Amino acid sequence: MLKKMLLLGCMALAAGCAQESKQSTSGPARFELAVTEAGFTPATITVPAGRTITLVVTRKTDQTCVKEIVFPEQGIRKPLPLNQAVEIALPPSPKREIPYVCGENMVSGKVIVR
Repeated sequence: MLKKMLLLGCMALAAGCAQESKQSTSGPARFELAVTEAGFTPATITVPAGRTITLVVTRKTDQTCVKEIVFPEQGIRKPLPLNQAVEIALPPSPKREIPYVCGENMVSGKVIVR
């Protein structure tokens, strides 16, 4: 009886782990992006195709023109307050490049969807 209970417990645990694993690969993928005196860091981010992407952008300096981030193709424009993380959700996308720029169109970067 004890062996059966242990076996059932292990099976339930394994099923729970498999479910967690499945959810983590299908949920939004999060990527950190900083704004420094050098601009967007990193300037290029590679993300998986077909998944919702959440970019977490934090402006870490006031010595830059980058006070907002703009994704022209998606119609997204977000202010970037100093030292505050700003989340930007990008919908699932096929393989391609998604450009982004600062509000003055002087500093740029791209998201490469693979």
